[in-house]
Amino acid sequence: MKYISTRGGIQSVSSAEAIKRGIADNGGLFVPDHIPPLTDSLFDEIVGLDYAGRAAKVLSLFLDDYDGDALLADCRAAYSGSSFPGGAAPVVHMKDGLYMLELFHGPTCAFKDMALQIMPRLLSRALSMTGERRTAYILVATSGDTGKAALEGYRDVPGVRIKVFYPSDGVSDIQKLQMATQEGGNVSVQAIKGNFDDAQNGVKKIFADKQLGKELHAKGLMLTSANSINWGRLAPQIVYYISAYADLCTSGVIKRGEEISFAVPTGNFGNIFAGYIARRMGLPVKTLVCASNENNVLTEFLETGVYDRNRKFRQTVSPSMDILISSNLERLLYFTAGPARTAGYMKALSTDGRYEILPSELDEIRSYFRGGFTDEKQTLAEIKSAYRTTGKVIDTHTAVAFRQAELYAANASEPVVTVSTASPYKFAADVLSALGKKDDGKAGVLSPLYALSSYTKTEIPAPLASLENKPVRFSGAIDKAAMASSLLD
Repeated sequence: MKYISTRGGIQSVSSAEAIKRGIADNGGLFVPDHIPPLTDSLFDEIVGLDYAGRAAKVLSLFLDDYDGDALLADCRAAYSGSSFPGGAAPVVHMKDGLYMLELFHGPTCAFKDMALQIMPRLLSRALSMTGERRTAYILVATSGDTGKAALEGYRDVPGVRIKVFYPSDGVSDIQKLQMATQEGGNVSVQAIKGNFDDAQNGVKKIFADKQLGKELHAKGLMLTSANSINWGRLAPQIVYYISAYADLCTSGVIKRGEEISFAVPTGNFGNIFAGYIARRMGLPVKTLVCASNENNVLTEFLETGVYDRNRKFRQTVSPSMDILISSNLERLLYFTAGPARTAGYMKALSTDGRYEILPSELDEIRSYFRGGFTDEKQTLAEIKSAYRTTGKVIDTHTAVAFRQAELYAANASEPVVTVSTASPYKFAADVLSALGKKDDGKAGVLSPLYALSSYTKTEIPAPLASLENKPVRFSGAIDKAAMASSLLD
């Protein structure tokens, strides 16, 4: 399998090369030149495997230049019980045909662990397979969860350095503390004065800066990314959609071939796009419910075909979704409109901040996507309602999607699975407030965690409880204009 740019051109590279580079030379994102089918015989194999085995089977379809035995070994190391003590991606029943795919049982308590525990291994092999001698300098823009997951995944990995940028006032206190206390000799964390889009645009400008690239090359460094713009981050996310379907089959909820739908809290569009790829492979997915918060640019796009980032940016209780430029939407446009039109849309987004797709393209997208947004009041009410009716404590991002799942399920006959993306303890203060409780503040940043645990009789995840004793290593914030120079510093 070869990988090509969403914006066209004659460039075609191996999966190892695509993972090493992160982004195509013309600014486009790498996509596979064809989508491998999920055959009946392959699914039969997948059903009988544990999560690591399932991951190796699915990834081998997209990374066919990787050695199969090595890939399986990497998956077993990435998804071990020590890293995912609660299981890699369990599906739990909520109520009345509603299920939850829990992706937050990893070392940083967020769904990004599902990709960022395996991606460093994929990159290390890619560097070796392509004969790369330079040190890989990984740049990450994060709205909260990707940063910590990438830092933890790449910590002290040989041949790699990593720098994470995050908006100083755009992440939760726990997310900030997780990054500020990150251990490792090859890691760097930098807050910027701005929002996530500023951080993401700054990283994209760095990749496009040829002179800076030359300076880094002279220092023996090559730039690459751990954001979901890198196919090595996105491909592992396809696995858990297929795994969830397999689990529903083995538990007797559905029979082989019956459809299900997914509701996904969506910001940068990578998570839900992975579900789209699973659907294109042949997974019986009827609808992908794209759930947004009050930054509802995607809801409007799915309703009108107009993508317009020229709007007020809102800071919400679901900060990892506070995004106005959903980078992975470019990949969906490629599969819908082709490379030439995609390049035109991306140019319009860059120059005008908006674009409008053709009615026929919108009709195709709307045949399997549905959009909806949950406002702040509804998000908090959903947390309380879910706890009252199911006994489950959900975080602010999962609540955005669970409300949309309930609305969709009211007129659906198939099971609906909400993709739960973070532990409620990462956003404990807002979850606690939604439940009508307060903390005493005596334990500082961790006070809401202790109060939430006491009230709900649930345990604080060990990775978060351990933050109490970790020293802060990274502090202060820089202007977004100083992002490039901070790399050389």
